[in-house]
Amino acid sequence: MQRLIECVPNFSEGRDAQVISEITSVVETVAGVRLLDVDPGAATNRTVVTFVGEPEPVLEAAVLLARKCAELIDMTQQTGEHPRFGALDVCPLVPVSGVSMDETIEYARTLAKRLGDEVGLSIYCYEKAALRPERSNLAIVRAGEYEALKERLTDPDWAPDFGPTEFQPRTGATAVGARDFLVAYNVNLNTTSTRRANAIAFDVREKGRMQRTGNPLTGEIVRDAAGAAVWLPGSLECVKGIGWFIEEYGVAQISMNLTDVSVTPIHVAFDEVCSRANARGIRVTGSEMIGMIPLHAMLEAGRYFLRKQKRSTGVSDRELIKIAVKSMGLDELAPFDPRKKIIEYAVADTTAPRLVEMTLRAFTEETASESPAPGGGSIAAALGAFGAALATMVANLSSHKRGWDERWEEFSAWAEKGKACHDELLLLVDKDTDAFNEVMAAFGLPKGTDEEKAARTAVIQAATLGAAEVPLQVMAVAVRSMEVAEAMAETGLSASVSDAGVAALCARSAVMGAALNVRINAKDLKDAAVVADLLARAEALVGEAQARETAILATIDAKLAE
Repeated sequence: MQRLIECVPNFSEGRDAQVISEITSVVETVAGVRLLDVDPGAATNRTVVTFVGEPEPVLEAAVLLARKCAELIDMTQQTGEHPRFGALDVCPLVPVSGVSMDETIEYARTLAKRLGDEVGLSIYCYEKAALRPERSNLAIVRAGEYEALKERLTDPDWAPDFGPTEFQPRTGATAVGARDFLVAYNVNLNTTSTRRANAIAFDVREKGRMQRTGNPLTGEIVRDAAGAAVWLPGSLECVKGIGWFIEEYGVAQISMNLTDVSVTPIHVAFDEVCSRANARGIRVTGSEMIGMIPLHAMLEAGRYFLRKQKRSTGVSDRELIKIAVKSMGLDELAPFDPRKKIIEYAVADTTAPRLVEMTLRAFTEETASESPAPGGGSIAAALGAFGAALATMVANLSSHKRGWDERWEEFSAWAEKGKACHDELLLLVDKDTDAFNEVMAAFGLPKGTDEEKAARTAVIQAATLGAAEVPLQVMAVAVRSMEVAEAMAETGLSASVSDAGVAALCARSAVMGAALNVRINAKDLKDAAVVADLLARAEALVGEAQARETAILATIDAKLAE
């Protein structure tokens, strides 16, 4: 899985297009970072920026953007409707894929320190990155806004976490945090009534509605002993919501912010709105994604709706996304383009052609060309992917066999395992070629001085070790895929038993071929202990693959002889 985090800096300028452009353009100078959105607001005098990439480049882009904000924005002259206390007002980091929240918190704190040390900003850590519990709430951190900051900084309890403790008139202060991915999501209704839409929104949103006596809409508000209104919580945690009428579409919607899709996923929110709407005599007709969504949220939605149908979930990502889109009507108001709506797809590097994106003919012809890559390692990975895909196919076919309805979960679980294997092996097709190219690049480093020669040798050795580790990964995953082939040979659809056999043969061949790549790369390594470890691991995987192949083929021979 690609390691991606999102950065959503908000800076205190929303009116001067030239300044906004100068600030945001620095993000695009950092390799590996994709600028996704720039949203200025004149009334708020604030711009919200969204960019994504691997953690280290994202932090670098954030530092450059902060430096530009400090250079171009003067808080002594700034006014606007939105609460703010600094030129770069807030800068949260959000995990998207392959990065945990704990890791994101550490990245946020690293960024906070860099902004204090390198840019000279006064930094408060907030949300999940807060260094003090009382600073987790942004509203508390920013209380009094810029105008109260000078006096507030005289209080030792409100000294910044990083950077200058003295008041910085031009830049103010900045809040750096880590938070969950927020999904903006609207559900469409077959009504034009805002009041009814609001009633449904109050049913589901975490905040709920105020408790009333008698009529829930017009009755007297119930109050506690202190005189505060008593609230009845809604059914969905981490959900904010309101009902409104959209003139453009002529329908009412439930507009929701899902502030933590790990707590309330999009498919759960959709089904809950359907249920609450139906209870009020209203029908959900579809839904609408505002902005972007992480891939895992769409894949889990697809699996959720397949499980409701008692169908195998071990299908391709493309099929899972299609099921999710159709089940939630995400294409009712406008086409849902995964390349624009799913964050990992939107930030994918389309400049360098990937082998797995080629047609089978093009991949074959590229292999046959005079170029040394793709070579045996990539072919071994591709062969392993074919084998894992075949085993997955047998599991999916078995899950739909008439009379085996009660076994669909059993075969779905095997299909999921097979899919995970062929997904990983497909990534290794290109990873093997990338590793080879890194070795070639290392050999191209300068070797004039003794220092350059030593550095070049170290880089070559590291790249060569990487080139040996990739085929070892191919071997391990291919062996794992044989578990699926074995299970399908024993318990899967009898008409597809030959496919399980071909899957096993492909997997064993992938292991044997990748082992040759381990050996040829190991020859160029100077550390005898590392070489011994590589060869021992490879030998063990070869032995396991051969034993599994023998067992699987024996099972298939017996079944074919029946």
